Amino acid sequence: MPGPALEGFRIIECGDMVSAAYAAKLMADMGAEVIKIEDPVCGDTARQRGPFPGRIPHPEKSGLFLYLNTNKRGITLNLADKRGQAIFQRLITQADLLIHNYHPTRMLALGLEYERLARLNPGLVMTSITPFGLSGPQKDYQAYDLTLWNAGGLCYLNGGGPGSEHLPPLKPFGQQAGFQAGVHAAVASLSALFARFCDGLGQHIDFSVQECLMGISEFAAIMPAYAGQVVVRFTGNKAIRPLDIMECKDGWIYLCCVEEHQWQGFVDIMGNPEWAAEPLFADRLKRAENWDALQLFLEPWVKEQSVNDLYHKAQARRIPFAPVSTM
Repeated sequence: MPGPALEGFRIIECGDMVSAAYAAKLMADMGAEVIKIEDPVCGDTARQRGPFPGRIPHPEKSGLFLYLNTNKRGITLNLADKRGQAIFQRLITQADLLIHNYHPTRMLALGLEYERLARLNPGLVMTSITPFGLSGPQKDYQAYDLTLWNAGGLCYLNGGGPGSEHLPPLKPFGQQAGFQAGVHAAVASLSALFARFCDGLGQHIDFSVQECLMGISEFAAIMPAYAGQVVVRFTGNKAIRPLDIMECKDGWIYLCCVEEHQWQGFVDIMGNPEWAAEPLFADRLKRAENWDALQLFLEPWVKEQSVNDLYHKAQARRIPFAPVSTM
């Protein structure tokens, strides 16, 4: 039986909080040997973030830190002194990948120039996760999760459902910029390791979190240039209906009836009411055109249903409804 996908690879992780740690965690969970380096004085800031058992802070009991660091080995190392640098360089000579999320100024202060490290290990892949990349007018800017979600354009797009067009920009829960950066940085790092099979040489990956977040905005970033349109947050597709979020008696559900057989299945679930046969609702274009009228019939009926009951009835008829889940 073959071993884990990344068995035999050694990864050095440096930095703080989510992005580098999550990227390294993903690879550790796939079998790579990950050595996490922490500052000997304060350690990783994630140790100070909860949740904690009993809400009592403890550096060894942070839920965030424990989640981010499964299957890793850890050491403390002061990269700012000669002894720490000597140990670090020894580790680099035996590593396949160095991944970090130090700010560019901190990165240079610690001597993490790729050219210098590549002389020690020509096959080394180094992934530098920074807020705005290692070049450009914003490269020296500091940023946090809220800053980056706005810089990447996603707070402007985030949120949906009735009335959301009137809400201010919305940030998703938690450290989602760091997690998104971690996923994409892991993929970029694995791509570079795969490329190394061709010529035996490593490379330096300059990873901008802002660009990563802009890249997951689907077509929002390219619509102004290609179509002259500014994408707004989803409040329901006005060209096809029903395609919206509605309230049930015990929560919210996402309704999706974009194909005619799906609409007919939904009508069947509702007991084939007479209003559904009205010419106003004859096809999906008509239903979109007369959505205000259709809502008057749908909303009271949906409000009387339970989320799970309606969801399972829709699933049985191959209608892609989805509960709006809580955590």
